Amino acid sequence: MYSFEELETWKTARQYRLAMVKTARSFPAEEKYRLTDQLIRSARSITNNIAEGFGRFHHQENIQFCRISRGSLFETLDHLICAADDNYITEEELIILKEENAKCLRVLNGYISYLKKVKQTITK
Repeated sequence: MYSFEELETWKTARQYRLAMVKTARSFPAEEKYRLTDQLIRSARSITNNIAEGFGRFHHQENIQFCRISRGSLFETLDHLICAADDNYITEEELIILKEENAKCLRVLNGYISYLKKVKQTITK
């Protein structure tokens, strides 16, 4: 594998990020520098940290960046819950976005597990 762009976890997170940007852009103008900005930043952090971890030379560092990415995934979910609480998205939209979040989480956790196994194989 030559690029983080080939990682299934990055591809899944990218699709999720694109959905978050689309969602955030539907928020009211007064949220531009608040919830809109926070949602976009946390969603970008998911893919950014996967990419940065891929560029590290040690599996443990890659795992750590993936854990940071996972934290950003949960932060993004919290922003979506705030958006639903403020009636910027419907409960139905929230349910769909939660499912996409869960899919992203499953793929990311799978990648972290893979990295842990590879690390253990190398250190034996």
